[in-house]
This record gives sequence, structure tokens and C-alpha cells, in this order.
Amino acid sequence: MKSEIYLSQSEEETKALARRLATLLPEGALISLTGPLGSGKSVIAKGIAEALKIEEAIVSPTFTLVQEYTGTLPLTHLDLYRLEGTDDFEGIGGEELLYGEGFVVIEWGEKIDELLPPSAIKVILEIGPSGERKIELKGVTL
Repeated sequence: MKSEIYLSQSEEETKALARRLATLLPEGALISLTGPLGSGKSVIAKGIAEALKIEEAIVSPTFTLVQEYTGTLPLTHLDLYRLEGTDDFEGIGGEELLYGEGFVVIEWGEKIDELLPPSAIKVILEIGPSGERKIELKGVTL
């Protein structure tokens, strides 16, 4: 799987990268976001939502697990932080959420990595020593 690495110095740069990413993806794309707390997973989700012209505030759905939004395409936003793994995900019927219309964005996607289709786009975020974000994209080229 091809991989590209970008450095972001700000939340706005991270959102701009996500907006650009969203313009390149086909309808039905699944985007798995991984990285530590505070690394920018929700910022990526917000940037994708902006590209889809979603006007609702995008909040991390940690307590509800799933949020659905309507824009130029539907966006299903999942946050798996509180789940233990694939068994928990399957227990809530999560597999059917992976194949929706529009885009599916999954925060903490590594928890269900073995359930993700080979076509899933992976975004791996790391926090650098000066607060910058290292953003690795797998499965797509910007």
C-alpha cells in the first residue's frame, strides 16, 4: 500500500489536508484514523466534513459511538475509543456501518483493523516534539 507523509504545523493546516483528501476520494470511501489522544483525528474528521459542506458542528462521538451528518454526501463518523476491539464492534452491529453511502470516518480505527476492507484509507497521526503533526496517508496520493 502506497504511503505519503505530511507535516502540519497547525489545526488549520491539518483541516486543509483533510479537505483536499476528501475531494480525491470516491463515494463510499472508508477512512481509518489512528493516533494518540489529541493528535488530530477529530480535526481530520472536521476537515472532511467541511469539504462535504456539512454545516453541523462535528464533535467526537465518544459517548454515542456514531454520528451521521448530511452534506453533499453523507458522512458517518465513528469513534471507537471506548470499544475493546472487534467483538465489541460486531456486538453493536458495526460492520454494516462500514459500507454506507458517502464517507465513513473511523477514529481509533486500529481497534477493528482486521475488519476493514483492503480499500480503506489509513491516516496515521503522530505528535512531533514541537507540537507539529506527522500525518501518514496510506492508500491514497494527494
